[in-house]
Amino acid sequence: MENQQNLELNEQAVDALRTSAKWSMFLAIMGFIGIGLMIIAALVMASVMSAIPSSPMSPLGNLKGYLTGVYLFMALLYFPPVYYLFKYATDMKTALQNYSSDLVGTALNYLKTHHKYLGISIIVIMSLYILFIIGIIIFVANKGINAV
Repeated sequence: MENQQNLELNEQAVDALRTSAKWSMFLAIMGFIGIGLMIIAALVMASVMSAIPSSPMSPLGNLKGYLTGVYLFMALLYFPPVYYLFKYATDMKTALQNYSSDLVGTALNYLKTHHKYLGISIIVIMSLYILFIIGIIIFVANKGINAV
């Protein structure tokens, strides 16, 4: 026999979830707009950079494809958390309108995935910062040893 527990939400909790869904929708829309602007910036960079002649003496000429790639890569990285936030907002709004506890669970799973993605991203970025700092320290130490 299953031990099933029901969780009932009072009006304050429902109101908090409703407000959370509204703000999450706003943030998701702003995120999608930001991703769109990144893609537009990548296309503009591609067209502007194609006008710069390639030469070993031109530092911008060597960065032609990289800047476009960086903007597209950043847009690709930003898409999942924005999508998860959007799904949370839409599912939570529907769940509260229909009084569906199953849909509340689905919406909260999207929010959990959003937070998990951001947390893992922060861990990766902080790890890269630490590796970068260690690399700089090693580089400077080697320059000091070679100078003597």
